[in-house]
Amino acid sequence: MNPALVRFAAPLQIWTNEAENSSVGFVILPAEAAEQVAGHELVRRLELGKRRGFGSVKVTATIGDSTWDTSVFPQKGRESWFMAVKVAVRRAEGIEEGHLVEVELELH
Repeated sequence: MNPALVRFAAPLQIWTNEAENSSVGFVILPAEAAEQVAGHELVRRLELGKRRGFGSVKVTATIGDSTWDTSVFPQKGRESWFMAVKVAVRRAEGIEEGHLVEVELELH
């Protein structure tokens, strides 16, 4: 099976945990991209007979010149998915909170 490609643009968001003095950058997949990922996850679950941890889907993500292996996760209580964007990628690509990020996901 060839990996499926999903492309989308979404604003970078930052969640800050002040108690631990840390933050996480992430994007929320728009509806069309979320549907593609959800369909892929369903097919994989039927093939394997089980879900991956938290219902996640393994991906190879690309933003600009940065490519890395990660996972996308379903948002609890919502019809969407989210993906963390590592600090190293944010720095390398010069992206900050609110910037529109062009993302390509290769679904595994």
